[in-house]
Amino acid sequence: MSSASIPKKILARQHEITADFLIAVDKHLNDIMEKRVMDMMEIRDFADDLHIHPTHLSNTIKLTTGKAPCYFFEEKIMNIAKKMLRDTSIPIAEIASQLTFDPSNFTKFFKRFEGITPKQYREEMFISSSLVISH
Repeated sequence: MSSASIPKKILARQHEITADFLIAVDKHLNDIMEKRVMDMMEIRDFADDLHIHPTHLSNTIKLTTGKAPCYFFEEKIMNIAKKMLRDTSIPIAEIASQLTFDPSNFTKFFKRFEGITPKQYREEMFISSSLVISH
């Protein structure tokens, strides 16, 4: 039994959708950080912007990357949160608000990915940077 090969045009479109999604996520998070928008988009919002069905977007991202679209979205949010916790003295509640979370949900979100709370992360980063400076 031979397996049917996927036409190159379809494969190219899958990669185009994935690239467009990742660009849209970066643009949206930049808009959030610059306060041009106040509400975090959801996967269906990105699908609407790309003029495709949310299920098609999810299936395409999963097929081309092996990961769900929310993985990339959440990873980028975590990278922003960690950078802000590391590089600024902005209160954690304000970081949460800027990332469109209430403080409690931000702490749960952060801990789910990092295994520690934002406060613990900030303290660990402060201690490790103090050790580097003192040597």
